[in-house]
Amino acid sequence: MTSVPDAAPRTTTAPLLVAAAGGTPARVPVWFMRQAGRSLPEYREVRKDIPMLRACFTPDLVREITMQPVRRHGVDAAILFSDIVVPLVAAGLDVDIVPGTGPVVAEPVRTRAAVDALPELHAEQVAPVAEAVRLLRAELGETPLIGFAGAPFTLASYLIEGGPSRHHERTKALMHSEPETWHALLGALAGITSTFLAEQVAAGVQAVQLFDSWAGALSERDYREFVLPHSTRVLDTVREVPKIHFGVGTGELLPAMRDAGADVVGVDWRVPLDEAVRRLTVPGRPAPVVQGNLDPAVLLADFDAVEREVRRIVAEGRAAGGHVFNLGHGVLPETDPTVLTRVVELVHSLEP
Repeated sequence: MTSVPDAAPRTTTAPLLVAAAGGTPARVPVWFMRQAGRSLPEYREVRKDIPMLRACFTPDLVREITMQPVRRHGVDAAILFSDIVVPLVAAGLDVDIVPGTGPVVAEPVRTRAAVDALPELHAEQVAPVAEAVRLLRAELGETPLIGFAGAPFTLASYLIEGGPSRHHERTKALMHSEPETWHALLGALAGITSTFLAEQVAAGVQAVQLFDSWAGALSERDYREFVLPHSTRVLDTVREVPKIHFGVGTGELLPAMRDAGADVVGVDWRVPLDEAVRRLTVPGRPAPVVQGNLDPAVLLADFDAVEREVRRIVAEGRAAGGHVFNLGHGVLPETDPTVLTRVVELVHSLEP
């Protein structure tokens, strides 16, 4: 087992960590969701013929894939290579990631009996992930490592629907028709997610991101009643490192997501950052810290257009108490990696 060396402390001077704390970093920090992924030829080479879930439980492979964008792009943080369903698989649920489809659940969870039968997650079941974190901390030096987990609502959606869903109709039906079953399910998933994040923090990650892919399908009222208590529970269990909370299509949910207790609220590309700051601001509290929010599709345009958007977003981000530059969702597979490198260089050249 690799221990984290004293030479790689949980630094507080890294731009990402300074910004997350509401400070003014030496430069605008930048990293990209899904930066370690399908846009990189070196990723495709190393993942060739290796199923996604096997890769996520192989520490040396997790280390290599996580490091690839740090080496290539010079980003200000590494994000642990993982998948939303990793803790579910580790706990013993029969979930597979089908190429071209996404997570598929062999036996969907739609009854109270199925909820009561869900297993807990134990630390030893995610030991390979913790080992990957230790390997990464030994290699990253002053570059922070961000841990990763899916939020309870998004995990519940996959379990109930049996896979990806456009309308989340079974999920919403269970939520409204059997609220006790619903809260029992999200309570169980909050416990699994909390354990997963706690093990990453114990192994050495310096920040975490809670990713709620499908929360944007909800109204704010439903989010507050059926989701917020469980996301809050997860975020409350992480006290040692900064917490980032991100969802897709969640512009109308930003005040509720703020109330879940993260230090940084991720914003997708649909809401300008200065408007997001307005929605997140609470009188008498420090100015909110935001992450985002370049539309990933813009990276496929000519670089003059990319530069205009990057400059606009950095300028809008100055309205916040701190700004971590990112995309408004994950890097698209067809993105030219050299464009990402140029974006990093541009962001670093701009005044915080």
